[in-house]
Amino acid sequence: DAIVVACDLVILTPCNSHVDSGKSTTTGHLIYQCGGIDKRTIEKFEKEAAELGKGSFKYAWVLDKLKAERERGITIDIALWKFETPK
Repeated sequence: DAIVVACDLVILTPCNSHVDSGKSTTTGHLIYQCGGIDKRTIEKFEKEAAELGKGSFKYAWVLDKLKAERERGITIDIALWKFETPK
């Protein structure tokens, strides 16, 4: 499975990879880079994650909304997350 980029379209196919391989972090970073999340929100996530000793999880927190997800450092809810860019 791979990330496919074509023109202004990004399709993320399901990944059946190991726990802690960075799926949520990669997806959250992509959403941020495409303008789906503003810098202020990422800075807030970074600060809150650092307080829990998980500073590197700031991009994963774009997807991880549950308190348990953030405390345990794992993604539990895999509901669809949609965003659109100006293009």
